[in-house]
Amino acid sequence: MGMYCFGIDVGGTTIKCGLFNHSGEILDKWEIPTRTEDNGSNILPDVAKTILAKIEQKHLDKADIDGIGIGVPGPVNDDGEVPVAVNLHWGYMNIVAEMERMTSLRTKAGNDADVAALGEMWKGGGAGYRNLILVTLGTGVGGGIIVNEKIISGAHGAAGEIGHAHVDDTIKTPCNCGNCGCLEQVASATGIARLAREELASSDEPSMLRDVKKVSAKAVFDAVKVGDPLATRVADRFGRYLGKALAVFACVSDPDAIVIGGGVSKAGPVLLEYIRRYYVTYAFSACKETVFKLATLGNDAGIYGAAKMVLQ
Repeated sequence: MGMYCFGIDVGGTTIKCGLFNHSGEILDKWEIPTRTEDNGSNILPDVAKTILAKIEQKHLDKADIDGIGIGVPGPVNDDGEVPVAVNLHWGYMNIVAEMERMTSLRTKAGNDADVAALGEMWKGGGAGYRNLILVTLGTGVGGGIIVNEKIISGAHGAAGEIGHAHVDDTIKTPCNCGNCGCLEQVASATGIARLAREELASSDEPSMLRDVKKVSAKAVFDAVKVGDPLATRVADRFGRYLGKALAVFACVSDPDAIVIGGGVSKAGPVLLEYIRRYYVTYAFSACKETVFKLATLGNDAGIYGAAKMVLQ
């Protein structure tokens, strides 16, 4: 076993990079811009270049490096092939083959949300558990499923795409994926704001939310914390959608823990109360005791998980 590895998290605007030792301590952390022009043809060469530069800067021996883990926003199969990554303007790409060719270091690749789930299991909110579901509540709803410490990616790399579970027959506006009534449309930051606007429009009831310039998920949970009844109803609707969906997912993967991350999770423990209330109501008896945790690694979950992929 080598002494070091690299964890890389490719985002739409920046690429986060980390140098780790094999016990999971982060030794160095930096970012480079994601150059998506020219169909993203610069992205992997830029990653290779920054890794080789870091090896030189730190006077490392390639023989001491276990390899490179890399997470990308799109489906990735077990061979490291990406059919398409829309935000990076990529068509088909074999990340593993390309990176190994450019760096001569062993490479493993995964979907960014799956990789973040692995990071949270290893060093974050899910530390100590071997089976978990990570839910990231941001602009969209992402997810990753870990069973026996391994990412479940599925036949098309789409396992864990929990944001696109169908949860509401009444929504007629399409989600970004093209379907209507997805979890992402009601449980993401934008989804929670949408539920709040619906509540505000349905009555003249006074609420703190009427005084904010822009209704946001943060504004909703800030109002919930001081007991605003309308905001509390919004949180309750959100919790029912997400808690019910998670009860279904638990029947499939039976997690020890469900970890909630993404920007919305900054609301803190109050968020978990609303989700757990409905989860417990609907969950199968054997799964009712599943622990709910807040993610703790924030934007670093991806680089930790990418490093862990290499070390497994």
